Amino acid sequence: MPRKMVVIFGALNILWMVFAASQAFKIEVSPKSKIVAQIGASISLTCSTTGCESPSFSWRTQIDSPLNGKVRNEGTMSTLIMDPVSFGNEHTYLCTATCGGNKTEKTIKVHIYSFPKDPEIHLSGPLEVGKPITVKCLVPDVYPFDRLEIEMKKGNHHLETKEFVEPTETKSLETKSLEVTFTPTNEDTGKVLACQAKLHIYENDGEPPEKEPPKRETTKKLQVYISPKNTVISVNPSTRLLESGSVTMTCTSEGLPAPQIFWNKKLDNGSLQLLSKNANLTLIAMRMEDSGIYVCEAVNLVGKNGKEVELIVEEKLFTVEISPGPQIDAQIGDSVVLTCGVTGCESPSFSWRTQTDSTLNGKVRSNGTTSTLTLSPVSFENEHLYLCTVTCGHKKKEKGIKVDLYSFSRDPEIEMSNLLVDGNLVNISCKVPNVYPSDQLEIELLKGESIMKNKTFLVDGHKKSLETKSLEMTFIPTTEDTGKVLVCRAKLHIDEREFEHKQRQSTQTLHVNVAPKDINLTAFPSETVKEGDTVTIFCTCGNVPQTWIILKKKAEAGDTVLKSTNGAYTIHKAQLEDAGVYECESKNEIGFQLTSITLDVKVPPRNMTISIQPSRNVKEGENIIITCNTFSHPPAVITLKRVGVANDVTMCSKNGTFTLYHVTQNDTGVYVISASNEAGDDSGRIEISVIRRENNKDYFSPELLVLYCASSLIIPAIGMIIYFARKANMKGSYSLVEAQKSKV
Repeated sequence: MPRKMVVIFGALNILWMVFAASQAFKIEVSPKSKIVAQIGASISLTCSTTGCESPSFSWRTQIDSPLNGKVRNEGTMSTLIMDPVSFGNEHTYLCTATCGGNKTEKTIKVHIYSFPKDPEIHLSGPLEVGKPITVKCLVPDVYPFDRLEIEMKKGNHHLETKEFVEPTETKSLETKSLEVTFTPTNEDTGKVLACQAKLHIYENDGEPPEKEPPKRETTKKLQVYISPKNTVISVNPSTRLLESGSVTMTCTSEGLPAPQIFWNKKLDNGSLQLLSKNANLTLIAMRMEDSGIYVCEAVNLVGKNGKEVELIVEEKLFTVEISPGPQIDAQIGDSVVLTCGVTGCESPSFSWRTQTDSTLNGKVRSNGTTSTLTLSPVSFENEHLYLCTVTCGHKKKEKGIKVDLYSFSRDPEIEMSNLLVDGNLVNISCKVPNVYPSDQLEIELLKGESIMKNKTFLVDGHKKSLETKSLEMTFIPTTEDTGKVLVCRAKLHIDEREFEHKQRQSTQTLHVNVAPKDINLTAFPSETVKEGDTVTIFCTCGNVPQTWIILKKKAEAGDTVLKSTNGAYTIHKAQLEDAGVYECESKNEIGFQLTSITLDVKVPPRNMTISIQPSRNVKEGENIIITCNTFSHPPAVITLKRVGVANDVTMCSKNGTFTLYHVTQNDTGVYVISASNEAGDDSGRIEISVIRRENNKDYFSPELLVLYCASSLIIPAIGMIIYFARKANMKGSYSLVEAQKSKV
């Protein structure tokens, strides 16, 4: 039986040791079991142990794939860092910790997804009433797409929802889309087209989702248009004309917004020559070359609709050509030569005029079958349709060339109202000098690649002059703007014509100045120190270049500038005179900032002196005044206590004065005076002696007292002498020694 008990006891000990070891050595992972990570982000898996001072760690995937991360072990913690997260990180990771002969492991499941951008809404074209349109919503770079849901709405009306349930065969970022076709109506104007995408990454095996799935939404406000239609031309008096006649053509069209009417003439090369931007076109003094097809074109934002009419003047007998072409763009100040040539006539006569019969403002030179009109220098008076009239016999023919002017000779000029300072409002002006026509000018102001503001200018058809146009704006610069390039870009849009300087720009690199800010003044180790301690005063300023830091000690007699190093000033063995207000000033060319602190130097009590009035030795009933003086900061608390007396009261004084009233002999003794403050203490001892005062002093004079004392001694002495004399007579001798031994 005892042997069995020993075996059972041993087994219990082993089980207890195993249980204790299993309880002592534990492993924990963070996150607990799984994590959902965005592709391209950075995540960390942490494995830590308790109950083991020096564990060893190892990481692996459940299928022994590469970790695709960096492992960092520190003591009882191991971290697996994945930066950036990629497809190679979608695994179940196992952390194994070993301590001696014990080994344990835990797993973390890493799910990855990609959902970096908002959906993109693409329309197959502009919205036109009654014309079906296809809207495509694209969700780019998504994974896993089988968790993706796309929903499209028009206002409060649900259009369509699509889920991508097909399995993901390969791991890749894909762009998924939802297409919806609908027919716009007038009521759709102002409605919001919304495309919302959700990625259900927190749903697993039909379980309720852990939290709301991430979602992204893009909206687009709808504007529905009606393309021009039902374009009609009316001609008065007729489409068949005689030479020198006149005709008026009127064009109308329907559309939303209301179409603008353009009258063009089809030239021989098939191109269109713009004649008017009005609904009515009147032609006078018609020539044979005016015969042809005239086109009315109605244009709005979504389309155009044209109608043609053919005018016939009469058959021509000879040919007139004019160069450099039916129209020319001429820079103001340049020189332009217009040439009129005739074929089919040996001796033509030439004449030049403008369509409005204005002054030519040029020189004409004719030679044989050629005539030239030189415009030098070109000015506003030359902006006309020039007509070259050729007379051959009794027939006349006329051909025109349109001279359009422009001025765009200088680059824009950038001006700023003042120096760029971080956080301060500044006005920027971009000026384009000597420009014409200004209504075709567009100015853009860019900061880097971002457009800050752009401006176009209203039409002023009655004003012909070189103008300086400007774009002005205000903005608040920040330090991040330093180094960025401010670009002023000017464009002159003259229909589709091409000329040398269609675009000009000027640039200026920004440098933003910063006034001192975030100034900080501290004392280390504290703003309150003890006498003799070392204290360092630090003054720091935010990351502002070219800043001066000045440390001062304030005083009524005048401030003292301290010699600091990088804004630090150290006081070794601080004294009371070092206490006071310290001020830090941070300044540069832009401004300054001030701050201050108060340094307090604590001085312990010292140089203690004690005085006693009237004396250290007094009689009962008198008063004693004890005065203690000491030097300290802050003022010390002074106490008085008698030494060696239990339960004696400790007296406390702020001014160091103690008064003992009507002292008795019980007040005799040694007293300790202690002075203490936050910085330390000091003490001293004094001794007070109280002499007893005799009673009835007022009723007996000293003489009577002496007589009384003497009589009290004489009477017993006489009695003793008589006694001893009698004894001596009986014995016959007298011994003084013997007498002293006798009892009375």
